Amino acid sequence: MKKLIFTWVMMLCLSATAMAENYPYRSDYLWVTVPDHSDWLYETGEKAVIDIQFLKYGIPRDGVVEYTIGNDMLEDDAKGEVTLKNGKAKVNMGTRKTPGFRDLRLKVKVDGKTYSHHIKVGFSVDKIKPFTKEPADFKAFWNNNIEEMRKTKLSYTKELAKEYCTDKMDCYLVKLIINRQKQAVYGYLFIPKNAAKGSCPIVMCPPGAGIKTIKEPLRHRYYGENGCIRFEMEIHGLDPRISAETFNEISKAYNGSENGYLSNGLDNKDRYYMKRVYLSLVRSIDFLTTLPEWDGRNVAVQGGSQGGALAIIAAGLDSRVTQCVANHPALSDMAAYSVKGTTGGYPHFNRTPGMFTKENINTMAYYDVVNFARYVKADTYVTWGYNDDVCPPTTSYAVWNTLQCPKEALITPINEHWTSDVTERGHLEWIQKHLK
Repeated sequence: MKKLIFTWVMMLCLSATAMAENYPYRSDYLWVTVPDHSDWLYETGEKAVIDIQFLKYGIPRDGVVEYTIGNDMLEDDAKGEVTLKNGKAKVNMGTRKTPGFRDLRLKVKVDGKTYSHHIKVGFSVDKIKPFTKEPADFKAFWNNNIEEMRKTKLSYTKELAKEYCTDKMDCYLVKLIINRQKQAVYGYLFIPKNAAKGSCPIVMCPPGAGIKTIKEPLRHRYYGENGCIRFEMEIHGLDPRISAETFNEISKAYNGSENGYLSNGLDNKDRYYMKRVYLSLVRSIDFLTTLPEWDGRNVAVQGGSQGGALAIIAAGLDSRVTQCVANHPALSDMAAYSVKGTTGGYPHFNRTPGMFTKENINTMAYYDVVNFARYVKADTYVTWGYNDDVCPPTTSYAVWNTLQCPKEALITPINEHWTSDVTERGHLEWIQKHLK
């Protein structure tokens, strides 16, 4: 395994901005939970002991902490109480007999209010293997569908988006046709101003989950302003200039718990909604590699959550991808929940009754990130946190342990489902260091 870079933030002097994602913003209280292994990792059979501190206004407070313990994303199987003395206590989480994560969930009542927190630690994480198996015709299925898609001539429109141009880059709104049904995706294309022919690497950024506009197109402006062609894309064929109100109405109508796009057509691998989404990744690379400014060598993909999943999927589908950056990838080991006591990944189909039919499980295997990870050849950089309850660390390790390409990891144990601005900027720096 390549060198793992471990970071964690445990100091009481964290800035409000840094704390906003893990604790209520500008909160009066603070939990500090520190495992007796500094990397939060244990071998199966080892006991994990957690030092707990609770402070209000920065002052240690006493009280009775109620806690429960369970395997990652699964039901509690142990509970107890511990008394805070001068704001401090210890909890013995016990161990696991099998590789995976345990989650300690805490709550304390102080001044009439209840405060909650949790912490996950891992056991023999390098031995976590995916539940999902690769179908015998997996590669043929996708090769055939890509070949069929390419029978439709590459077609797109490209319109200057002045509102997102800067003194260092131009922005265009692109509408890209995927297939003969004329289904499309949109994206904002950023190109450095006056870029010479053959001078720019490509960085394609697929979106996180949901039916929504392309959020803050200039958030990652430093890509285009530092010499990269950047493509911020959506996957539903909806013009990002539609109002937020209209997007919300569309999402309510077509993305409810009973009819969401991630379950639409799941009973048939040929009709599943995500089929055209995955193909749009290859079609987008087809388009981007026609740009005269492309350097002819580097095609990077980068995203988080669903976008992280799509980044790995693009790298697995398309050998032109040379760098892959994925934060806490979703759509990973989705069917694992079908076996009692096994942790699965987002979108957590176990929360919807009747999802684990034979047909649905069969389709999931063709669309699961772990099966694409096996085919990734690009240099790959993955980041994830242990306290994530959206894309749990168990499934991130299932993906990580499956990757056989040159790979590096930035593991930030305390993180839930987020990455800092520093980590985000680090993705560009990593790509720049790995240009061909």
